[in-house]
Amino acid sequence: MGVRRVMGTETEYGIAVPDEPSANPMEASGRVVTTYALAHGHRATHGAWDYSDEHPLLDARGFELPRSRADISQLTDEEDPTLANVVLGNGARLYVDHAHPEYSTPEVTSPRNAVVHDRAGVLVMREVVARLAERPPGINLYKNNTDGKGASYGSHENYLMDRETPFARIVRQLTPFFVARQVLCGAGRVGIGPDSEHDGYQIASRSDFFEAEVGLETTFKRPIINTRDEPHADPERHRRLHVILGDATQADVAGLLKVGTTSLVLGLIEAGAIDRDLEVLHPVTALKQISHDPTCQVAVRLRDGRELTAVQILTEYLEMARRFVDREGSDAATEEVLGHWERVLGLLASDPMDAAADVDWVAKLALLQRYRDRDGLGWGDPRLRAIDIQWSDVRADKGLFHRLEAAGRITRLTDDAEVAAAVTTPPEDTRAWLRGRTVTTHPEQVISASWDSLVLRRPGAGGVARIGMLDPLRHGRADTEALIGGDVESLVAGLARLPATRGPGTGPADPHSA
Repeated sequence: MGVRRVMGTETEYGIAVPDEPSANPMEASGRVVTTYALAHGHRATHGAWDYSDEHPLLDARGFELPRSRADISQLTDEEDPTLANVVLGNGARLYVDHAHPEYSTPEVTSPRNAVVHDRAGVLVMREVVARLAERPPGINLYKNNTDGKGASYGSHENYLMDRETPFARIVRQLTPFFVARQVLCGAGRVGIGPDSEHDGYQIASRSDFFEAEVGLETTFKRPIINTRDEPHADPERHRRLHVILGDATQADVAGLLKVGTTSLVLGLIEAGAIDRDLEVLHPVTALKQISHDPTCQVAVRLRDGRELTAVQILTEYLEMARRFVDREGSDAATEEVLGHWERVLGLLASDPMDAAADVDWVAKLALLQRYRDRDGLGWGDPRLRAIDIQWSDVRADKGLFHRLEAAGRITRLTDDAEVAAAVTTPPEDTRAWLRGRTVTTHPEQVISASWDSLVLRRPGAGGVARIGMLDPLRHGRADTEALIGGDVESLVAGLARLPATRGPGTGPADPHSA
């Protein structure tokens, strides 16, 4: 078992039009998407996405929510011609989602690549802000999850899992981890409560917005475990765990731990290797209690009567993961995650402020505390909330996180060159390679695309071809590079000769990526 599996992230960016507080956010978000698309020769229409395989109302608990009972925000498979949508040359998706511009990374197979491609999304958004600054009033974008006034927007993660793993087991064994995980990867927030109605500072920006333990919703009655059963892959073999609980991280170590520790815990669950009962008595309440305590000392009650802190809960998961990989085998990517997991937990247990170089919420708190000490500011001071917003500004010269990082006060695991390359180059070992390279090489022939399909115009044959890509590990560079350079007819014919899926043990991320 290791950290490698098919995974990806989705980030909805906060958006503001300077000096126009009443600006329509959907229209502004559309400008973001179309500005980038036009600058890079992409077609930015909602019809560019293939919705035919999307089923957002299927529930992992074994039923489908009737459309008549669904909230409009759940109907993500309905086309809206007013919304901009584009598939990028790196295999990512850039589109308008719930009045925010969203960047969904291409599928990757390692936590480190997930961090690289997540950071590539920041460069995309930064370029858009620079282009729009030339056309006043411009638009500013923020990698955050709440406006501090009651609105929250998502930073989601996706992990491909073995379909044979019982969903009830996933819920039972993953929930305690999610309740505690925020101390490793929370983004921090000034204000307590959904509307920031109480003064203070908390670990995670999203925790106060969660109301349920399990559910299908993502924008209301938010659950700790989301049950959407939409694998974007072979449904007989896979399920996609859609995680809506996380914050938008900026620090490399926190981002690596967010996806890396989660992948390891999912591997433990798949293998039946969770051998400790860590069920939390009241998970939603515990989620908020942990978030509201930056000292990391609050203990939450488990069903067996014990009371553990978030650090203690995560230490139990770490011990199970270490014991399992020592027995079953490890690799460099797994050891990187385990090493940072153990090190950061040690810092949080000793003095959370020692983790300021690695964890977003700690770095932000340290900065805010310096302002508080210098100017005697209480947590209700609006200047602190303004600093909180500026922390997440995507602009390199304005965003306080980026300025701290440039000053060498944030640990870097990635480098600028590889992040810049990821803006235009898709991952080589997943189907994102074919998607991104086809969009770049044959833009006029791409009618639409999705995570698991390409619909191509065939000028010579006078029709269209729909290329199914249900195996995320098929259609990578090794499979398709020789086909991309020819015309569309040659590409379609060559793809038709490829096996539909990889056999066991042949994929770059097997066995725990599929």
